[in-house]
Amino acid sequence: MKSQLFGRIIKKSIGLMLAAIVIIGIPWGSLVYADDSHSSGVVLEDFQTPDADGFPQGWEGSRSKVTAQEAYSLHKEDNMAFLKGKGANQRVYTKHINWDPKTHPILRWRWRVISAPENADFMASVFANLDLDYMFIPVSTKYVWSGTRKKGDVKDGGMFGAAEVVVRTGNEQFGEWIQEEVNAYKDFIDIHKHEPAAKAWGISLQSGPGVEVDFGSIEIREK
Repeated sequence: MKSQLFGRIIKKSIGLMLAAIVIIGIPWGSLVYADDSHSSGVVLEDFQTPDADGFPQGWEGSRSKVTAQEAYSLHKEDNMAFLKGKGANQRVYTKHINWDPKTHPILRWRWRVISAPENADFMASVFANLDLDYMFIPVSTKYVWSGTRKKGDVKDGGMFGAAEVVVRTGNEQFGEWIQEEVNAYKDFIDIHKHEPAAKAWGISLQSGPGVEVDFGSIEIREK
């Protein structure tokens, strides 16, 4: 009886020692819990990494990177990095990002309009470029902050333009960071009437004429 009891104590002690070794050997940051609400999120851009010119790494200007650098610049506030667009006449984009819109259909971003002309129709936008057409032009859904158009309005982009969806309107929240969330995959199917590519082409950002706007982190999530 004593030998059996001693054997059980030894086995339990060994089990506890092995568990401790496993726990110690795993960095806490790599532990994933089933109820972790952030486990399905993937950051596409947090503007923490500038290139040699101080521009967001991997980003380009739709017309010229040189002129884009005159209108867009990286900033930090309370240890949070963001891209500021001011007086821009073009958009900036990053392409060939690792994003499967089927597995991660939710696109989420933060933005903040600082100032805009009165009754500005277009103040800022985020493009989800989920495919290319037969001329290798990105097939895009452009999510717009408008000063005049009604939230939910959808506008066809025609042959070469991006389809537009108004996600925010008005100027009541100027100066505040606002988080937006859309189902980019569903919107693409509803608007463009076909499946997107297996991997998204990229993301684009644009500030409106005479508008000062800040773009914060951009991420994708599972549904």
